Amino acid sequence: MFKHSLILLVCAFLAISCSKPAKEVEFWLTDPSQEIKFQLQDSLAFLSGENPQATSNNILLQPETTYQEMDGFGFTLSQGSAIHLLGMSEPARKDLLEELFGNDAKEIGISYLRLAVAASDLNERPFSYDDLEDSMAVDLELEKFDLGPDRNDVIPILKEILSINPAIKLMASPWSPPSWMKDNKDTRGGSLLAEYEAVYAQYLVKYIQAMESEGITIDALTIQNEPLHPGNNPSLLMLPEQQARFIGLHLGPAFREAEVKTKILIYDHNADRPDYPITVLQDSLANPFIDGSAFHLYGGEIEALSEVHQAFPDKHIYFTEQWIGAPGNLAGDLTWHIKNLIIGATRNWAKTVLEWNLTSNPSLTPYTDRGGCDRCLGAVTIDGDSVSRNPAYYVIAHASKFVIPGSIRIDSNEVEGLPNVAFQRPDGNLVLIVLNEGNEPKTFSTKLGEKTFQTSLNPGAVGTFVWR
Repeated sequence: MFKHSLILLVCAFLAISCSKPAKEVEFWLTDPSQEIKFQLQDSLAFLSGENPQATSNNILLQPETTYQEMDGFGFTLSQGSAIHLLGMSEPARKDLLEELFGNDAKEIGISYLRLAVAASDLNERPFSYDDLEDSMAVDLELEKFDLGPDRNDVIPILKEILSINPAIKLMASPWSPPSWMKDNKDTRGGSLLAEYEAVYAQYLVKYIQAMESEGITIDALTIQNEPLHPGNNPSLLMLPEQQARFIGLHLGPAFREAEVKTKILIYDHNADRPDYPITVLQDSLANPFIDGSAFHLYGGEIEALSEVHQAFPDKHIYFTEQWIGAPGNLAGDLTWHIKNLIIGATRNWAKTVLEWNLTSNPSLTPYTDRGGCDRCLGAVTIDGDSVSRNPAYYVIAHASKFVIPGSIRIDSNEVEGLPNVAFQRPDGNLVLIVLNEGNEPKTFSTKLGEKTFQTSLNPGAVGTFVWR
């Protein structure tokens, strides 16, 4: 007894830990072949001075080589999502929002949300914040501006989310300006008329200020959702030359004059057109106002994000949208989205990874006519108070729970058949996300300095590993 007490006193005096470091690596697994969905496994022990089982699959971490700082992982909160959540009983909604946005053991810690400026295609109907009954009327002073329908659903849900996670970051994206500002006077397609560019800049300023008055801070604003896809409802065609002009001559100066701190992001479309953001960033008037470029991956390759980073390394990269079609296929969806987004986008400089749409209902409504998405599956499906967790939930959870805002991506080598990405958190903990994209189980070792651990993943399985 005296000997044990003496050891504890020595440990305390020297400020060292005398606990046994037998199980030090936290291991979370999704393995569709075994019906394991984001479950905590037995901890993994470091191999103290032992040679690991022979394997050519060695993941080597080098925290001295760093890349981008992460802002977060999450989804879009559409009007539809808000309506589904408001349809739940208050206790059930509270439990679900805590699970999604909280940071306790059973929660997944979503840290970033994207919003629509007015309607997206997952609204009951298209609208703007300054709609006029007379199709020939204009409102140059924006006297009729009002957040309108958002006060009934999106804003109340946002306030509940902010009560759980006040630090969550919010990005906003317009699908269309008010119809009276467009050459076709329609919510769908058309282009912003040059004579209304200055008014539209003030419209976006008013949106950010109106949200701020509700206690909601917009951290970043993309100029236009999918500016090369005018077939959605609502939507807008905006070519890069106009986007550059709009920012350089109107939006940037309007933000500066109104002392708006919201970041300006460009493009917000597919990786097949890296020339679009590069063209905008080459504009000398627009460039100083731009924080970075946003991407989707319905076309192109994820490596295009690095092409834009290399052209303008002082500007940031964001990944802002990818949908999963109903009914969802966990095995296939998990592999593609983990490889291309959680791992691929972050290895190509993305500060955020956002999937499309937080919730759906069994009928996949609402969506607008003439172009709304009628197959978009949410992270969760809500049916009354019943909740089903879909593939996107597990995709994001493997990162959002562990890679907290302020984490830094660190270097890890690429291993054939084992895509991976690593981060160091502000608290010093390391996070490694690994996918086995092959057809056979794979054993691999992870090494950082003198610490090595070893484990296996089945084909199609994803593991997140956390240690200090």
